[in-house]
Amino acid sequence: MKHAEITGWGKCLPPAILSNADLATFMDTSDEWIASRTGIRERRVCHCNFSDMALVSAKRALAAADLDPSELDLILLGSLTNDSLCPNTASLVADALGARNAAAIDINSACTGFLYGLHIGTNLIRTGAHKKVLVIGGEFISHYMNWSRRDVAVLFGDACGAVVIEESDEETGLVAASIGCESDAKYAIQITNLGSAYSRMTDDFLYINWNFEGQEVFKRAVRAMAQACEEVLEQKGLSISDVNLVVPHQANKRILDALAKKVGLDEDKVFINVHKYGNTSAGTIPVALTEALEEGKIEPGGHVLMASFGAGLTWGAGLIKWSDRITPLTQSDADLPPCNKTALELIEAQIKRYEERAKVTA
Repeated sequence: MKHAEITGWGKCLPPAILSNADLATFMDTSDEWIASRTGIRERRVCHCNFSDMALVSAKRALAAADLDPSELDLILLGSLTNDSLCPNTASLVADALGARNAAAIDINSACTGFLYGLHIGTNLIRTGAHKKVLVIGGEFISHYMNWSRRDVAVLFGDACGAVVIEESDEETGLVAASIGCESDAKYAIQITNLGSAYSRMTDDFLYINWNFEGQEVFKRAVRAMAQACEEVLEQKGLSISDVNLVVPHQANKRILDALAKKVGLDEDKVFINVHKYGNTSAGTIPVALTEALEEGKIEPGGHVLMASFGAGLTWGAGLIKWSDRITPLTQSDADLPPCNKTALELIEAQIKRYEERAKVTA
């Protein structure tokens, strides 16, 4: 049986930092209020296109694998904030990379987008359909933010990450996975006014709004991720004590703490960077995975457990058996275009727009 080794990894973080103190300049909140409820201190705001972030993270992952883009035969891109619906963003990345031999597919399952992509790519390699796959996950969520909504605006940020997976005879890479969807609660996380179900003939079409049922999401996220973790460990006949590191979706600190407690895991085995970036949706796991490697927290041959939960309500978990290599083969100098604005300056027009809208509808 073939396996899918993770041979490359990379991340891309926009340079503009939006702190809790910045948010407090235009909404009723504070650093203490946000940090105590979410664990988030700051997040990033993108100054270019989402595909630019995807391209940088892809180039860095390919460099880490020392793989030429022409060798790729598939690109899977998990995101709900793509540059466009047509053409798909995976094809934009493929063209920019020069990946002329790769099929290109977008995956929209929100926060689980990267994990779903890794699951799909791994199984396509196992069947022999593909040999070298690039899996990307990320978001430009600030572009779709209603900055008058404190309950959501404080949570999210922009980022992207990617991994390369390649055919291997060794049992390595994603060795077990469980994915699913609690569709009965599909509207617990919802970005409205986007899609063909919404009329383009009203003024509301110009304004994006959110439905976010925090308590319902918290309850279902903890339960579903814990159950999925138990399932993937059972598939391999392992227990939680066999796991070297957990790299979960970085939704907020309270969910991470509750998940660790429910599965019986020591906090020092849970990788956390939500305080630096907030919830970057499909970008959280690949960015966290890359940083865990950079910080030496993933051991050669170790077991890494991932879990995610997102709109839909989609959920999943995956167990990775890491290979012997934990350092990049080469480095890429790819980077985003220069940014000459602060995060507040980047979102200033959006803030004013929603403030004016609030006055009209009051």
